[in-house]
Amino acid sequence: MKSHPALTTSLTDDVAEILIGEQEIQRRVRELGAQITRDFAGEELLVIAVLKGAILFLADLIRHIDLPLSVDFLAVSSYGAGTRSSGVVRILKDLDEPIEGRHVLIVEDIVDSGRTLDYLLRTLRQRRPATLHVCTLLDKRERREIDVPIDYVGFEVPDAFVVGYGLDYAELYRQLPFIGVLKPEIYE
Repeated sequence: MKSHPALTTSLTDDVAEILIGEQEIQRRVRELGAQITRDFAGEELLVIAVLKGAILFLADLIRHIDLPLSVDFLAVSSYGAGTRSSGVVRILKDLDEPIEGRHVLIVEDIVDSGRTLDYLLRTLRQRRPATLHVCTLLDKRERREIDVPIDYVGFEVPDAFVVGYGLDYAELYRQLPFIGVLKPEIYE
């Protein structure tokens, strides 16, 4: 593993503040799963996780969706190693299955500028799904540059660099069970 010069002995020590605790996240994920179950009653759902950040959210969310569903994955890049989106979106891993005629739910970890989600929605709409919806754990509306439709939002967060519950900085901190604000000295 590569060395991280500012990394302390505990990942938690690198967090300035816990914004959303583990129990609060789990309660909201259950609520979102129940709402999605109601909204798609009688349908089969294709749930697409945007890698890597949405993987923990996806794993917990689908446990609370009481519908026939399948899962697929997309990997995109818009950040590189930085803390702000570059604005250039690339698909690194495409879907394994066609989505034409299917009810599709995109699961995101965070929506900030809206550029990545806008690109994904435009790309996936060309593949003619029956419906296309978005569920994000975190919505950072203060940073929105492109207005994108979000059907299900876990939490709105301020414009701070957040990590945990799948969100990372330089591939670290994903395993933290909460959403926290990373200390600036870690990434500056």
